[in-house]
Amino acid sequence: MLLLAQISDLHLDGTERASTRARRVVDHLRALPRPVDALLVTGDIADHGAPAEYEEAAALLDLPFPVLTCPGNHDERAAYRKVLLGESGGNDGGGDHADSNTTGTGPINRLHTVGDTAILMCDATIPGQDEGLLDPETVSWLGRTLDEVRQMPTLIAFHQPPVTLHHPLPDQHRLRNHDEFAALLADRPNVVAVLTGHAHTAASTWFAGRPLVVGPAITWTLRMPWEGDSAADRDAPPALAYHVLDDEGQLTTHFRVVA
Repeated sequence: MLLLAQISDLHLDGTERASTRARRVVDHLRALPRPVDALLVTGDIADHGAPAEYEEAAALLDLPFPVLTCPGNHDERAAYRKVLLGESGGNDGGGDHADSNTTGTGPINRLHTVGDTAILMCDATIPGQDEGLLDPETVSWLGRTLDEVRQMPTLIAFHQPPVTLHHPLPDQHRLRNHDEFAALLADRPNVVAVLTGHAHTAASTWFAGRPLVVGPAITWTLRMPWEGDSAADRDAPPALAYHVLDDEGQLTTHFRVVA
Protein backbone atom coordinates (compact mmCIF):
# COMPACT_ATOMS: atom_id res chain seq x y z
CA MET A 1 0.00 0.00 0.00
CA LEU A 2 1.21 3.47 -0.93
CA LEU A 3 0.09 6.47 1.13
CA LEU A 4 0.44 9.92 -0.41
CA ALA A 5 -0.61 13.35 0.79
CA GLN A 6 -1.47 16.14 -1.62
CA ILE A 7 -1.54 19.86 -0.92
CA SER A 8 -2.02 22.63 -3.43
CA ASP A 9 -2.19 26.38 -3.91
CA LEU A 10 -0.21 27.59 -0.92
CA HIS A 11 0.21 31.06 -2.49
CA LEU A 12 2.98 31.99 -0.08
CA ASP A 13 3.26 35.77 -0.32
CA GLY A 14 5.16 36.85 2.77
CA THR A 15 2.02 37.46 4.82
CA GLU A 16 1.44 35.85 8.19
CA ARG A 17 -1.94 34.57 7.01
CA ALA A 18 -0.48 32.51 4.16
CA SER A 19 2.42 31.27 6.29
CA THR A 20 0.18 30.26 9.19
CA ARG A 21 -2.25 28.31 7.03
CA ALA A 22 0.54 26.41 5.28
CA ARG A 23 2.33 25.73 8.55
CA ARG A 24 -0.84 24.31 10.10
CA VAL A 25 -1.09 21.70 7.34
CA VAL A 26 2.59 20.82 7.43
CA ASP A 27 2.48 20.45 11.22
CA HIS A 28 -0.54 18.16 10.79
CA LEU A 29 1.49 15.98 8.41
CA ARG A 30 4.50 15.92 10.72
CA ALA A 31 2.33 14.69 13.59
CA LEU A 32 0.83 11.70 11.78
CA PRO A 33 1.42 8.41 13.65
CA ARG A 34 2.19 6.79 10.29
CA PRO A 35 4.20 9.08 7.99
CA VAL A 36 3.08 9.42 4.39
CA ASP A 37 5.31 7.87 1.74
CA ALA A 38 5.49 11.20 -0.09
CA LEU A 39 3.85 14.62 -0.24
CA LEU A 40 2.71 15.97 -3.62
CA VAL A 41 2.45 19.74 -4.02
CA THR A 42 0.44 20.56 -7.14
CA GLY A 43 1.41 24.13 -7.91
CA ASP A 44 0.97 27.77 -6.97
CA ILE A 45 3.52 27.34 -4.23
CA ALA A 46 4.44 31.03 -4.45
CA ASP A 47 1.97 33.84 -5.07
CA HIS A 48 4.25 36.18 -7.02
CA GLY A 49 7.10 33.84 -7.99
CA ALA A 50 9.59 35.79 -5.85
CA PRO A 51 12.76 34.07 -4.58
CA ALA A 52 11.84 34.94 -0.97
CA GLU A 53 8.55 33.08 -1.37
CA TYR A 54 10.39 29.95 -2.53
CA GLU A 55 12.88 30.30 0.32
CA GLU A 56 9.95 30.17 2.73
CA ALA A 57 8.51 27.19 0.85
CA ALA A 58 11.83 25.32 0.94
CA ALA A 59 12.05 25.73 4.72
CA LEU A 60 8.40 24.81 5.20
CA LEU A 61 8.66 21.70 3.00
CA ASP A 62 11.84 20.38 4.61
CA LEU A 63 10.11 17.23 5.80
CA PRO A 64 11.17 13.71 6.82
CA PHE A 65 9.59 12.19 3.69
CA PRO A 66 9.90 12.96 -0.04
CA VAL A 67 8.26 16.15 -1.26
CA LEU A 68 7.38 16.16 -4.97
CA THR A 69 6.37 19.45 -6.58
CA CYS A 70 5.15 20.88 -9.85
CA PRO A 71 4.60 24.54 -10.79
CA GLY A 72 1.34 26.44 -11.09
CA ASN A 73 0.40 29.57 -12.98
CA HIS A 74 1.57 31.82 -10.12
CA ASP A 75 4.99 30.18 -10.03
CA GLU A 76 8.04 31.52 -11.87
CA ARG A 77 10.23 28.87 -13.43
CA ALA A 78 13.69 30.37 -12.96
CA ALA A 79 13.22 31.18 -9.26
CA TYR A 80 11.45 27.85 -8.69
CA ARG A 81 14.38 25.97 -10.23
CA LYS A 82 17.05 27.92 -8.38
CA VAL A 83 15.55 27.92 -4.89
CA LEU A 84 13.35 24.80 -4.71
CA LEU A 85 15.39 22.51 -6.96
CA GLY A 86 18.87 23.95 -6.41
CA GLU A 87 19.47 24.31 -10.13
CA SER A 88 21.14 27.34 -11.67
CA GLY A 89 20.12 26.60 -15.24
CA GLY A 90 18.73 23.08 -15.40
CA ASN A 91 19.90 19.66 -14.24
CA ASP A 92 21.76 16.68 -15.61
CA GLY A 93 18.55 15.09 -16.91
CA GLY A 94 19.30 11.78 -15.27
CA GLY A 95 18.35 9.60 -12.35
CA ASP A 96 15.04 9.33 -10.57
CA HIS A 97 14.31 13.01 -11.15
CA ALA A 98 14.79 13.11 -14.91
CA ASP A 99 13.77 16.51 -16.26
CA SER A 100 12.57 17.25 -19.77
CA ASN A 101 14.42 20.56 -20.00
CA THR A 102 17.96 21.80 -19.52
CA THR A 103 17.29 25.54 -19.36
CA GLY A 104 15.93 27.73 -16.59
CA THR A 105 12.99 28.96 -18.67
CA GLY A 106 11.58 25.72 -20.07
CA PRO A 107 8.92 23.47 -18.53
CA ILE A 108 9.74 21.59 -15.34
CA ASN A 109 8.80 17.92 -15.75
CA ARG A 110 10.11 15.27 -13.39
CA LEU A 111 9.77 11.55 -12.87
CA HIS A 112 9.85 10.20 -9.33
CA THR A 113 9.65 6.63 -8.07
CA VAL A 114 8.03 6.03 -4.69
CA GLY A 115 8.01 2.37 -3.79
CA ASP A 116 7.01 0.59 -6.98
CA THR A 117 4.92 3.53 -8.25
CA ALA A 118 5.96 6.09 -10.86
CA ILE A 119 4.81 9.64 -10.22
CA LEU A 120 5.09 12.15 -13.07
CA MET A 121 5.04 15.77 -11.85
CA CYS A 122 4.34 17.85 -14.95
CA ASP A 123 4.45 21.51 -15.91
CA ALA A 124 1.11 22.56 -17.41
CA THR A 125 1.78 26.29 -17.17
CA ILE A 126 2.05 29.04 -19.77
CA PRO A 127 4.36 31.78 -18.43
CA GLY A 128 2.33 34.90 -17.79
CA GLN A 129 -1.06 33.23 -18.28
CA ASP A 130 -3.56 31.47 -16.03
CA GLU A 131 -4.82 28.72 -18.32
CA GLY A 132 -3.04 25.41 -18.67
CA LEU A 133 -1.17 23.80 -21.54
CA LEU A 134 1.02 20.73 -21.88
CA ASP A 135 3.38 22.25 -24.42
CA PRO A 136 5.01 20.15 -27.20
CA GLU A 137 8.12 19.53 -25.11
CA THR A 138 6.05 18.31 -22.19
CA VAL A 139 3.83 16.13 -24.41
CA SER A 140 6.95 14.54 -25.90
CA TRP A 141 8.44 13.99 -22.45
CA LEU A 142 5.21 12.46 -21.20
CA GLY A 143 5.08 10.04 -24.12
CA ARG A 144 8.68 8.90 -23.65
CA THR A 145 8.42 8.63 -19.89
CA LEU A 146 5.12 6.78 -19.92
CA ASP A 147 6.71 4.25 -22.29
CA GLU A 148 9.56 3.78 -19.82
CA VAL A 149 7.22 3.06 -16.90
CA ARG A 150 4.66 0.86 -18.67
CA GLN A 151 5.18 -1.93 -16.14
CA MET A 152 4.65 0.33 -13.11
CA PRO A 153 1.47 1.77 -11.60
CA THR A 154 1.66 5.44 -12.51
CA LEU A 155 0.18 8.70 -11.27
CA ILE A 156 0.31 11.94 -13.27
CA ALA A 157 0.09 15.30 -11.50
CA PHE A 158 -0.03 18.87 -12.80
CA HIS A 159 -1.77 22.14 -11.92
CA GLN A 160 -4.74 23.04 -14.17
CA PRO A 161 -7.52 20.42 -14.39
CA PRO A 162 -8.35 19.06 -17.87
CA VAL A 163 -12.08 18.91 -17.07
CA THR A 164 -14.99 21.26 -16.48
CA LEU A 165 -15.71 21.78 -12.77
CA HIS A 166 -18.88 23.85 -13.20
CA HIS A 167 -17.54 27.13 -11.92
CA PRO A 168 -16.61 29.93 -14.36
CA LEU A 169 -13.35 30.80 -12.59
CA PRO A 170 -11.44 27.51 -12.95
CA ASP A 171 -13.30 26.50 -16.09
CA GLN A 172 -11.93 29.44 -18.08
CA HIS A 173 -8.40 28.36 -17.11
CA ARG A 174 -8.63 24.61 -17.65
CA LEU A 175 -6.01 22.64 -19.56
CA ARG A 176 -6.23 23.71 -23.22
CA ASN A 177 -5.07 20.51 -24.90
CA HIS A 178 -7.06 18.04 -22.81
CA ASP A 179 -7.83 15.96 -25.92
CA GLU A 180 -4.12 15.56 -26.66
CA PHE A 181 -3.52 14.51 -23.07
CA ALA A 182 -6.39 12.00 -23.24
CA ALA A 183 -4.81 10.48 -26.35
CA LEU A 184 -1.58 9.94 -24.41
CA LEU A 185 -3.47 7.87 -21.85
CA ALA A 186 -5.45 5.80 -24.33
CA ASP A 187 -3.15 2.77 -24.55
CA ARG A 188 -1.48 3.09 -21.16
CA PRO A 189 -3.63 1.20 -18.65
CA ASN A 190 -0.92 1.48 -15.98
CA VAL A 191 -1.86 5.14 -15.44
CA VAL A 192 -3.99 4.85 -12.32
CA ALA A 193 -5.16 8.44 -11.87
CA VAL A 194 -4.57 12.11 -12.61
CA LEU A 195 -4.09 14.61 -9.76
CA THR A 196 -4.40 18.38 -10.14
CA GLY A 197 -4.86 21.58 -8.15
CA HIS A 198 -5.64 25.17 -9.23
CA ALA A 199 -9.41 25.15 -8.67
CA HIS A 200 -9.28 25.74 -4.88
CA THR A 201 -11.97 23.13 -4.35
CA ALA A 202 -11.73 19.45 -3.51
CA ALA A 203 -13.31 17.56 -6.38
CA SER A 204 -13.43 14.08 -7.85
CA THR A 205 -14.47 13.04 -11.33
CA TRP A 206 -13.26 10.98 -14.31
CA PHE A 207 -11.01 11.83 -17.24
CA ALA A 208 -10.14 9.51 -20.14
CA GLY A 209 -11.43 6.56 -18.12
CA ARG A 210 -9.28 7.38 -15.08
CA PRO A 211 -10.11 8.91 -11.72
CA LEU A 212 -9.25 12.60 -11.66
CA VAL A 213 -8.84 14.21 -8.24
CA VAL A 214 -8.56 17.96 -7.71
CA GLY A 215 -6.75 18.70 -4.47
CA PRO A 216 -8.13 21.38 -2.12
CA ALA A 217 -6.26 24.64 -1.63
CA ILE A 218 -4.34 25.88 1.38
CA THR A 219 -4.98 29.59 0.90
CA TRP A 220 -8.77 29.85 0.31
CA THR A 221 -11.66 27.70 -0.85
CA LEU A 222 -13.74 28.23 -3.96
CA ARG A 223 -17.40 28.81 -3.23
CA MET A 224 -19.49 27.17 -5.94
CA PRO A 225 -22.26 29.15 -7.70
CA TRP A 226 -25.00 27.44 -5.69
CA GLU A 227 -23.21 28.33 -2.42
CA GLY A 228 -23.21 32.12 -2.72
CA ASP A 229 -22.13 35.13 -4.73
CA SER A 230 -18.53 35.54 -3.56
CA ALA A 231 -16.12 33.07 -5.18
CA ALA A 232 -13.48 33.02 -2.46
CA ASP A 233 -14.23 31.68 1.01
CA ARG A 234 -11.20 32.96 2.93
CA ASP A 235 -12.58 31.74 6.25
CA ALA A 236 -12.73 28.07 5.28
CA PRO A 237 -9.91 26.10 6.91
CA PRO A 238 -7.02 24.80 4.81
CA ALA A 239 -7.38 21.24 3.57
CA LEU A 240 -5.44 18.38 2.04
CA ALA A 241 -6.01 15.03 0.35
CA TYR A 242 -4.74 11.58 1.27
CA HIS A 243 -4.40 9.11 -1.59
CA VAL A 244 -4.15 5.40 -0.86
CA LEU A 245 -2.97 3.21 -3.73
CA ASP A 246 -3.55 -0.42 -2.81
CA ASP A 247 -1.84 -3.55 -4.07
CA GLU A 248 -4.58 -4.08 -6.67
CA GLY A 249 -3.91 -0.66 -8.18
CA GLN A 250 -7.07 0.99 -6.86
CA LEU A 251 -6.83 4.60 -5.70
CA THR A 252 -8.91 5.80 -2.74
CA THR A 253 -8.87 9.47 -1.70
CA HIS A 254 -9.75 10.96 1.67
CA PHE A 255 -10.07 14.74 2.17
CA ARG A 256 -9.28 16.42 5.47
CA VAL A 257 -9.59 19.98 6.73
CA VAL A 258 -7.06 21.23 9.28
CA ALA A 259 -9.00 23.32 11.75
